[in-house]
Amino acid sequence: MTLPSLDTLWDIVRMAAREELIPLFADVVRHIKHDGSVVTVADVSMQKRLKSDLARHWPEYDFLGEEMTGDEHELLTAGGQGLWCVDPLDGTSNFATGIPYFAVSLALIINGRQELGMVYDPVRDECFMARRGQGARLNEMTLGVHEPPPPDALHRCMASVDFKRLQAPLAAQLGAYPPYGSQRNFGASSLEWCWLADGRFHVYLHGGQKLWDYAGGSLILAEAGGMATTLEGENIFNYSLKPRSVVAAATPALFSLWKTWLDANWKPVRD
Repeated sequence: MTLPSLDTLWDIVRMAAREELIPLFADVVRHIKHDGSVVTVADVSMQKRLKSDLARHWPEYDFLGEEMTGDEHELLTAGGQGLWCVDPLDGTSNFATGIPYFAVSLALIINGRQELGMVYDPVRDECFMARRGQGARLNEMTLGVHEPPPPDALHRCMASVDFKRLQAPLAAQLGAYPPYGSQRNFGASSLEWCWLADGRFHVYLHGGQKLWDYAGGSLILAEAGGMATTLEGENIFNYSLKPRSVVAAATPALFSLWKTWLDANWKPVRD
């Protein structure tokens, strides 16, 4: 099987972002979708552009975009031998209000597993990318060789934690007795995966991500040497549209420390 070239894909995504996103940065009207999330004309135009560009280069693959309808989501995840899973603008609220932290995320899923992952930050012109079994990189730099190396203790770590989607008891415990040194959350899940892979964060926690939030970034982290599971200890990727919790770390050693703390302090709240 010959997969698309990462460099060709990078060129396509970079050009589309420069033409469809950057001219509208901080200058678009927001609309609220039925699930309460934000969408703008930039999300829709970027998705349309990527669907066209990817089909022109690789017509053999289907396309699943976040801004498609629910019926289209179910249809495309039900089968097919190859599928682009795309979030055309991850971090829409940031984008619409002028906060320069957003990204384009995509993954190529073939026979139910991720083969390629790419997350592009057009503000910094940083492209994180990975091919299954062949490592990950940031632009031309190999990911996974952290300088300086990550801390060897949880209390020295920089954490990325999305409190909004955590169950209240765990959020309260983290707020009152954080086991890490400091915490941030910037509002673009796919980019947070990549900053973790690059050692800018050391541990990560999110209460619920959709397929397009983690499909590209989780492969990039894995290929950079990081680890991730759900809070329940399951594999993150399961080719489902149901939200998945995320526990992740830049290294296996930090993952063990982080998951051990969470297992001791988290109990699922049943509806």
